[in-house]
Amino acid sequence: MVIIRPQKQEMTDDMDLYTNVYRIFSKEPQKSQEVLKNCEIINWKQILQIQGFQESLGEGIRVAAFSKSVKVEHSRAILFITEDILNLNASNKSKFGSWAETGHPDVEFESETPNFKYAQLDVSFSGLVNDKWRRGKNERSLHYIKRCIEALPTACLLGPEGVPVSWVTMDPSCEIGMAYSMERYRKRGKMRQAMVQFMKYLRQNNIPFYLSVLEFNEDSLRSVRHNGFFEAACEWHQWTCYPQNLVPF
Repeated sequence: MVIIRPQKQEMTDDMDLYTNVYRIFSKEPQKSQEVLKNCEIINWKQILQIQGFQESLGEGIRVAAFSKSVKVEHSRAILFITEDILNLNASNKSKFGSWAETGHPDVEFESETPNFKYAQLDVSFSGLVNDKWRRGKNERSLHYIKRCIEALPTACLLGPEGVPVSWVTMDPSCEIGMAYSMERYRKRGKMRQAMVQFMKYLRQNNIPFYLSVLEFNEDSLRSVRHNGFFEAACEWHQWTCYPQNLVPF
């Protein structure tokens, strides 16, 4: 079994569902409950989330959680990937870092989009991203967004006033997310322009990426398919775990 999590020193807030995230893969998911119950990697005293593409992990997670008096909620989403990600050369080192650090200057668009510029999303716009993110709008999410922008690749399309009109970020598992376009710029191709350049940058630096979309989010489903993504053969699963003394409802 492979379990990926942040460093312990980053997981100090028992209520931080943005940071307390584990990604799990197992060649023998039917045996996962014993590993999850007995290993010290997962801190069951915190509110946490377990993610993965193997629905068969669910039973083991629920059994392990029950033994710790932890309530579990399961959700699923459609997992999207691109053809070239399947052929990514794992032997080539990925070059994480900001747009400027990897030698890519800001890009002016052609004359068809005057006064718009593609750029790395600056951390000063964390508040804007937080206000527009469906899962955000709180102090913990703002802290998480700042960390993602500072440490991971991001992209935005700056409008005539120098403020992002469309943007996209990446989380520690390389999932593309938080994508948003300001209302006045929707259905004008701005998000697609930002995504095309962002995906080009990720490919050039051998950075894997994927995304997940809830099945009822029809606008996002159309958008990701339009950007060259297709549905994977499996789904993306999330198990949100609440210790008995921290259940928020």
